[in-house]
Amino acid sequence: MAFRNIDQFIEALETAGELIRIKSYVDPKLEIAEITDRISKTAGGGKALLFENTGYDFPVLMNAYGSEKRMCMALGVNHLDDVAHEIEGLFKMLSAPKEGMLDKLKMLPKLAQFYSWMPKVISGRGACQEVVITENPDITKLPVITCWPKDGGPFVTLPVIHTKDPLSGSRNVGMYRMQVFGPQLTGMHWHKHKVSAKHFSEYKKLGKKMPVAVALGGDPAYAYSATAPLPENVDEYMLAGFLRKRKVELVKCITQPEIEVPADADFIIEGYVDPADELIWEGPFGDHTGYYSLPDFYPRFHITAITHRKKAIYPATIVGIPPQEDAWLGKATERIFLAPIKMTMVPEITDMDMPVEGVFHNLVITQIQKDYAGQGQKVMNAMWGAGQMMFNKILVLADTKVKIQDYKALAQYVFKNLNPAQDITISQGPMDVLDHSCSKLGFGGKICIDGTFKFDEEIDDQVLNTAPPKNLDTIAIENKFESVVAINADLLKEDIACLIVSVKKSKSGEVRELHENIAKLPELEGVKMILYVEHTVNPRDLPVALWRFCNNMDPKRDQTMVQTASKTVPGKVHACIGLDGTIKTKEFDNFQRNWPNIIVADDKTIEAVDAKWAELGLGEFLPSPSLKYKSQMYGEEAVAD
Repeated sequence: MAFRNIDQFIEALETAGELIRIKSYVDPKLEIAEITDRISKTAGGGKALLFENTGYDFPVLMNAYGSEKRMCMALGVNHLDDVAHEIEGLFKMLSAPKEGMLDKLKMLPKLAQFYSWMPKVISGRGACQEVVITENPDITKLPVITCWPKDGGPFVTLPVIHTKDPLSGSRNVGMYRMQVFGPQLTGMHWHKHKVSAKHFSEYKKLGKKMPVAVALGGDPAYAYSATAPLPENVDEYMLAGFLRKRKVELVKCITQPEIEVPADADFIIEGYVDPADELIWEGPFGDHTGYYSLPDFYPRFHITAITHRKKAIYPATIVGIPPQEDAWLGKATERIFLAPIKMTMVPEITDMDMPVEGVFHNLVITQIQKDYAGQGQKVMNAMWGAGQMMFNKILVLADTKVKIQDYKALAQYVFKNLNPAQDITISQGPMDVLDHSCSKLGFGGKICIDGTFKFDEEIDDQVLNTAPPKNLDTIAIENKFESVVAINADLLKEDIACLIVSVKKSKSGEVRELHENIAKLPELEGVKMILYVEHTVNPRDLPVALWRFCNNMDPKRDQTMVQTASKTVPGKVHACIGLDGTIKTKEFDNFQRNWPNIIVADDKTIEAVDAKWAELGLGEFLPSPSLKYKSQMYGEEAVAD
């Protein structure tokens, strides 16, 4: 379904009971984010929020994509899998043999449908240009939100950014945060792996200014398509046209006519990036990892015009400690792009899941149809070489004998099949620039845990595969090792051969030494993996422990494999891998980069929202989610102290 504009989407949300209008004044600086954080962490993602009184001329729409239902509404489907099924059907139709004229004629309606999805540049001006400001345009007159207390300033968080290759003229539509530095200046936070960054490099070689345009609002399919992991040669507006079943109509910008933008957008911010400019120190920013991404140098974006609809609505989002609205954008990508991955690259994949605690790239679970020995390694190599999947840190493989969305059953199955000494592969490669655990920016370790059933050729008879101990005396182990703060052995009772141990480090190499000693304890025979988290983390709070662990571990640097002679079965070896998900420091880990803090709201903002909660019309009082995490911070700044 195509929405004429963001107003029609808001009407649909309101009719479905998925939107709350907030008429009381709420400050875009920190307060909107704090309220949204409370709502987005409620069961099912809460409601979309329309802040109508912001002190600016424009309302602010938040959490619009923040549930499975709203994500489906934005894409015009009943279930996210519907899109994948349609894509799979298209692939099968296009790849089927066309032996006779009748087979070819049957393709004509589908080809006509393809054409109807292609973006079209129309003449004249669009609704996005009902108001045109070219003389002293001022982005500070928009209600750009400040999300977190240590952010470098206000950030545009749902910008649909348009650039073109200066040589081929091909368009790219992406989404990169924009820090506001002044009325006509923002940062442009595109990472080196992104297509827009490649366009920037080409303009730099040519010595030319790079035209850029930013769209806000319009059909919700635009923002989703800008986040989608498409190949470089695929126009994001073709995907948007496919999703909305109607072509995207584009108009030329006023001051940057080389760039075309959606005619029905709410705001267009036109400008340029000059490769001759000095880069600007941008950040910090509370990011989707739940940690601050720390400052770095990025290009300057100079604003030459702002145009907008007469009754424009400013869309925004916040990211931070999961779950947040972006989890549902990620879930849509997981479901939609399963079909292309399966049909074009890895045909044995039958399902995929990205748990919210893994914040997209950190943890990916993949189900395969396994037919031969070594197939797990084949899939691993293919996935780590597939587009943005190159950023994946932890890959867990299972087969069709278990439902991968049933995490308890999945863990039982994986650990039953796992030989830690043979079925775990450690590698390294490109990583997300936002991954703070890497010793080097954008380059670090990866781990694949092959939990599929094993053919005879894959089984090492020397390694013990026995059930884990059901009743482990954790108090005795805690008393034996001074650095151990707490142990979660509850998983053992569920036949999941894994411990989670919180540790307070006081010396170099402590976690490695600790694991070597713990893994040799006779009572731990049958435990295949121990996850170490820092002392501030409750190891029994599985979602938080997993989120912190996935963020803080570099698998190549932070793994220790211990193999000892079995105490119960002569001639067998017990293998146990330890993975260190604690904070890394210069003092104890020779870690030379700054380590970021986790993201929490400040006390002043929490108190301000508490005081006005009753007048917001949001129902029962919800305490700030940040209160749970205050004790896990290291100091008050963006950099951990």
